[in-house]
Amino acid sequence: MSDETRLRDQICSIAASMFARGLTAGSSGNISARLGDGRLLVTPTGSSFGALDPARLSLFDAEGRFLDGDKPTKEMPLHQAFYETRGARTGAVVHLHSTHSVAVSLLPDIDPDSVFKPLTAYSIMRLGKVKLLPYIRPGDPAMGDAVRGLAGKRSAVLLAHHGPVVAGKDLEAAAYAMEELEETAKLTLLTQGLRPKILAAPQIRELVEHFDVEWDD
Repeated sequence: MSDETRLRDQICSIAASMFARGLTAGSSGNISARLGDGRLLVTPTGSSFGALDPARLSLFDAEGRFLDGDKPTKEMPLHQAFYETRGARTGAVVHLHSTHSVAVSLLPDIDPDSVFKPLTAYSIMRLGKVKLLPYIRPGDPAMGDAVRGLAGKRSAVLLAHHGPVVAGKDLEAAAYAMEELEETAKLTLLTQGLRPKILAAPQIRELVEHFDVEWDD
């Protein structure tokens, strides 16, 4: 099995798992992943995570030109901005409209520079600080510009009124981080108004240093 065939199958398998567990619905969400030669495989526009065909994924060359497959997601500017600004650190990007994360993006009192309080060790280890980006129409190239404005400093962002986007070193890492983000959003909502205990600064610093987490701005 070639690396391309393997990655096509992995994208569809991970997407189907996310769909089955209610992390995305209808034809929402998109995934991209980079091959060893720099080409990108991307989920097509209007497609359901529950019924993707590996042979019909959109294919782009290393310069971002469409090569083959079904029409790609309109969120390509968002994906390309992560690859451009984060370089070799990014091998895949996952974007969902997951319920709890979207709900957190609507709260009036969250910190746009660090959406989630340090509730768990794994939210820090897998996400670092999550940036809230303002509402931009889905598919608008300005969404990519907003990500470029971060200069590659964040691997995870939350789009207001829209949903989370996570970049990872590979597809598995991006998927795991995305699921951690949604679970952290769920914990955030469950503890709203309850004054939950959070990790102390020394505990956070230990995690950041031990696991080489991107944390400081």
